[in-house]
Amino acid sequence: MEQMEPNSIAILPAAPMYIRNRDVEHVYRQDSDFQYLSGFPEPEAVIALIPGREHGEYVLFCRERDPERELWDGLRAGQDGAIAEYGADDAFPIGDIDDILPGLIEGRDRVYYAIGTNEAFDHRLMEWIKTIRAKARQGAQPPSEFVALDHLLHDMRLYKSSSEVKVMKHAAEISARAHIRAMQASRAGLFEYHLEAELDYEFRKGGAKMPAYGSIVAAGRNACILHYRENDAPLKDGDLVLIDAGCEIDCYASDITRTFPVSGRFSPEQKAIYELVLKANEEAFKHIAPGKHWNEAHEATVRVITAGLVELGLLQGEVDQLIASEAYKPFYMHRAGHWLGMDVHDVGDYKIGGEWRVLEPGMAMTVEPGIYIAADNQNVAKKWRGIGVRIEDDVVVTKNGCEILTGGVPKSVAEIEALMAAAREQAA
Repeated sequence: MEQMEPNSIAILPAAPMYIRNRDVEHVYRQDSDFQYLSGFPEPEAVIALIPGREHGEYVLFCRERDPERELWDGLRAGQDGAIAEYGADDAFPIGDIDDILPGLIEGRDRVYYAIGTNEAFDHRLMEWIKTIRAKARQGAQPPSEFVALDHLLHDMRLYKSSSEVKVMKHAAEISARAHIRAMQASRAGLFEYHLEAELDYEFRKGGAKMPAYGSIVAAGRNACILHYRENDAPLKDGDLVLIDAGCEIDCYASDITRTFPVSGRFSPEQKAIYELVLKANEEAFKHIAPGKHWNEAHEATVRVITAGLVELGLLQGEVDQLIASEAYKPFYMHRAGHWLGMDVHDVGDYKIGGEWRVLEPGMAMTVEPGIYIAADNQNVAKKWRGIGVRIEDDVVVTKNGCEILTGGVPKSVAEIEALMAAAREQAA
């Protein structure tokens, strides 16, 4: 509200309920912007922020208490709860919004609203504006300006407070335990979904209601499919398995990738590729600090991977020229990371005025270099084909550098092999 123009209003609807099939709904997850501003977990709610309003600047429209509906669907905060538990200055029944909200909009010069993100609500808002315009002859004043709410809000979300970082650490710790559990459970003869079940068990056991995104459990050549989703192939002796998975706590995401051998031992080729990706992962951390720009970490991983691929004979040529011509891209086709927060690919501009954004304390991101050698890549020796490796950690920029949130999962070849060997001994 401090950033809003005088005599303005910001309007934000809660996430709608989505139907899964017939009369069954998907598990409800609040809209991230709505959650960020309010912490209010229910659907059928609307926030209005009105700086300078005499009767309260933060207005929340929400469902009324209803014993019969609560018997079926669970407890509701109601208007009293909206004020007492969620900090609203004023609260009204959502059923009265058509009568009340147009009056709150009327006379305001500017409306802040994220148009295009909720089509049904866009239509309702336009109807309210039409209603105000229709009364212009009676002296009603419709707003003269609409401004995207996203820009102000998403820049705020980019900088994580200490309490937000604490929640993200909690999510990362649960996810780390889940990855360790999957490594310990892995063996030939299981299927990818068996390891996904181990992840889900540890997420739920830790108090997470859901994964932050669809878990990727990709064995063998499936690891070369970046957004592999099927998770139904068998785990085979001699293959690697790549797991990209993380839970969310209070709508804050974690995002971890680890790659390990199905049966606990890396082959020489797997080890060579793995240690090259690990070297890139660790080099990136040195380039994440206040004053450095967003792309420096990615550039560092590209240099390490390109030089390493030349050393292994998978690329030929001079490193600088190979980087300039993007010759590494058939092996490393994605960027080294993304913003992380309430959305796993979180909001925030990567460039400002055409220049890469300079990092500042509180920004959170992933670091996830990878090498993927397609099974049908005829340009490399057969022994390399079908190897896919990604190693991903979550970091927060600090005053002096960055803090790694996901250090609880083993990363070195020796640590992974030791962990899996110990699990086998225990099972035997």
